[in-house]
Amino acid sequence: MEPRNRQGDIRLCRDDEVTTVLAIVNSAAEAYRGVIPPDRWHEPYMSLEELRAEIAAGVAFWGVEIDGELAGVMGVQPVREVDLIRHAYVLPSYQRHGLGAALIEHLRRRSARRMLVGTWADASWAIDFYRRHGFELVSPERKTALLRTYWTIPDRQIETSVVLAHPAFDGDSQSPYNRPRGSALG
Repeated sequence: MEPRNRQGDIRLCRDDEVTTVLAIVNSAAEAYRGVIPPDRWHEPYMSLEELRAEIAAGVAFWGVEIDGELAGVMGVQPVREVDLIRHAYVLPSYQRHGLGAALIEHLRRRSARRMLVGTWADASWAIDFYRRHGFELVSPERKTALLRTYWTIPDRQIETSVVLAHPAFDGDSQSPYNRPRGSALG
């Protein structure tokens, strides 16, 4: 088992926990309802078949355990020369307690490669979370190229998503997309 931190034990999820991982994803993904475009929302947000396909494609899920139960999960998928952060979710009752932060920092420490994360453009809380942890938004042009290169998603999802990178690509750290919200230029 990985070392204990103040938020709980972080460890690889086991094969027999796939339904628990799925329950966490679908419970936390309720936050997207009414926020992401209606044509992108479906019930359930992720099916068991979709989750199994993600795992078969190389997504390894890490979980944070509180009192013997998984409370949050975050996947990482090596693709070519980068690691993708995939499906990062914490049960609503445990959100805003540092579990997501512990997971992302754990995965960042384990990788020497550039990390990319894609999320919904209207999920401002998710974008803010990744920015607090050193990720920077890429330009819209780079976003489209990255989503087409590293992900297998429909065009409509590309249109409605953003990508954040750690470390930033040259030029993206000075982009107006990385200015604090509400600034005179942002």
